[in-house]
Amino acid sequence: MKAIDEIKSLYQDGQKLPVYEEFYTLQGEGFNMGLPAYFIRISGCSVGCPWCDSKGSWRPYPHQLKDIHEIITKAAATPAQSLLVTGGEPFNYNLEPLTTLAHKNNLKTYVETTGTEPITGQWDWICVSPKPYRPSRQDSLLLANELKIIIYEEKDFLLAEEYAEKVRPGTKLYLQAEWIRKELMYPRIVEYIKTNPQWRLSIQAHKYLGIP
Repeated sequence: MKAIDEIKSLYQDGQKLPVYEEFYTLQGEGFNMGLPAYFIRISGCSVGCPWCDSKGSWRPYPHQLKDIHEIITKAAATPAQSLLVTGGEPFNYNLEPLTTLAHKNNLKTYVETTGTEPITGQWDWICVSPKPYRPSRQDSLLLANELKIIIYEEKDFLLAEEYAEKVRPGTKLYLQAEWIRKELMYPRIVEYIKTNPQWRLSIQAHKYLGIP
């Protein structure tokens, strides 16, 4: 019990985070597609989309705990000088210390979140990607620079429009097909955007290129 409590306290103060994987790559989708960044995927997710392509990140494990100084040192050693955080759901944890340290090291900070938890930390770019299985918070949506909706089936277009009404004016709006159903859904997304030009198309370029 003591060990579990100690792990929880590390999560809560944000000095260590359960990192599922990390690598230097190009951002693969959305508004910042093609920009290089040091990428960390934090484990732990309470949404659990059945079509998730990173189900291994759903549960946090103690052996995955990494000190934020180690993370920032690795990110700062890359030419891009930027850090992208995703999950799982990153905001299960306090990310204020991580972003504070990142900015002290002159790193730009990017994050992708489902918006189901309060956003902590200071971010240069916030992508909120709501899922139909658990609603995104209004306060998180109002902080979004980018709204990205994954289209798995036809009714997800309605979800997209519902969330588009909840973000700030000027928020970038993106539609992206769920990868396994891309041949079916991308033609529908293209036609939808032609009729609704406030939206833009997002593709998972990293999967087409075979990079992380």
